[in-house]
Amino acid sequence: MPDPFDAYQYLNYLRARWRLPGAVVVAAITVSLIVSLLLPKQYTAHVSMVIEPPAGSDPRAATAVSPIYLESLKTYERFASSDSLFAQAVDRFDLRGGRPKRAIEGLKRQVLKVEVPRNTKILEIAVTLSDPRKAHDAALYLAEETVKMNRKTNRAADEELIAEARQNADAAARRLAEIESRRDRFQRRSPTVDALKAQLDELRSIREEVDRLSLSADLSLVEPEARQKPGSSARAERLRRQAADLDQQIAGKQQMLADRSTEMEHLEAEYDSAWAPRDQLVKRLNDLQGSVGYRGERLNLLDPGVAPERPSSPNVPLNLVVAAALGLIVALFYLTVGFSLESQKAETLRRTLRVASKP
Repeated sequence: MPDPFDAYQYLNYLRARWRLPGAVVVAAITVSLIVSLLLPKQYTAHVSMVIEPPAGSDPRAATAVSPIYLESLKTYERFASSDSLFAQAVDRFDLRGGRPKRAIEGLKRQVLKVEVPRNTKILEIAVTLSDPRKAHDAALYLAEETVKMNRKTNRAADEELIAEARQNADAAARRLAEIESRRDRFQRRSPTVDALKAQLDELRSIREEVDRLSLSADLSLVEPEARQKPGSSARAERLRRQAADLDQQIAGKQQMLADRSTEMEHLEAEYDSAWAPRDQLVKRLNDLQGSVGYRGERLNLLDPGVAPERPSSPNVPLNLVVAAALGLIVALFYLTVGFSLESQKAETLRRTLRVASKP
C-alpha cells in the first residue's frame, strides 16, 4: 500500500523550493502590471432615475409597496436599453469610434448597462467609454430620452382612452340631441297640449252652460203655462242634442290629450334616460383629459451624475492581486505534482530494495 500523505515532508519540500513560487508570483505581477498599463483606460459614468407612482394614486398606497410591484418595475429597464434609443446615442456621440461596420449589438453589451436594483425604485444607467466626458453625456442623454419615452408612452395610452371616451360621449350626445329634437317637434305639433287643455276647459264650460239651460228648459216644461208656449219642447230637445255633441267632443279631446300626454311622458322619460349617461360620459371625458400623463408611473432624473475621474478598467490593484493569486496557485500545483512524483519514485525504489534484500 502507498504511504499516506506526509504534511511535514510536503512543507519541507516547499521550503526547499520557495524561490519557484516567489519567482512565479513576481513574474505574474509584472506581466499583469505591464498589461494593465498597456490596456486602454475605460471610464464608467452613472446616472440614476427614480420611478415614482402615479400622481393620482393614494399616497398611503405608495408606502405599502409589494415585492411583486417592485419586481414589475424591472420592465422599465427595457425603456433605457431599447435598441432604437441606443442606436440614436451611437449616432449622436459616434460611439463606434471610426468603425462603422461594428455590430451595434456587441457595442451595446460592451458599453451599456441598465439595472433596477432589487427591492428599489431606482433605475440606474451606466455607460463605459474611453472618454469620460462622452460617457457621461451619453448616459445623461439616455436617461433624458428614457424619461421622454415614458411620458410619450403614458400619453399615448391616455390619448387612446380619451379618444374612446370622446367617441362614447359624442354618440350619447347625438342620441340626446335626436331625442330632444323629437320632443321639440312634438311640443310644437298643432294642437299643442296646452291648446288641447284650453279647448277642453272651454268645452267643459260650454257643457256646464248647456246643462244649466237644459235644466231650466226641463223645469219650464213642468209648469202648465209653459206647456202651452210653442217651441218649448223643441228648445229642450235641441239643448239635449247639443249636450250630447259636447260630450262627444269632450271625450274626443280627452282621449287626444291623454294620448299626447302619454307620448310626452314617454319622450321625457327617454330624454332623461339619455341625458344621465351622456352627463356621466362627459364627466369621464373631462376627468381623463384633466389627468393626462398622471396615471402611469413617472420617471424623474434623480442623480445626473458627473464625468468620472477614475477609470473603471483596467483595475490595476485588483489585476495585481488576481495575478499574484493565480501565480501562487500555479506554482503550488506544480510543486505538489512534483512532490507526488518524487514520493512515488521513492516508494518504488524502496519496494525494489525490499525485493532485492529478500533471500
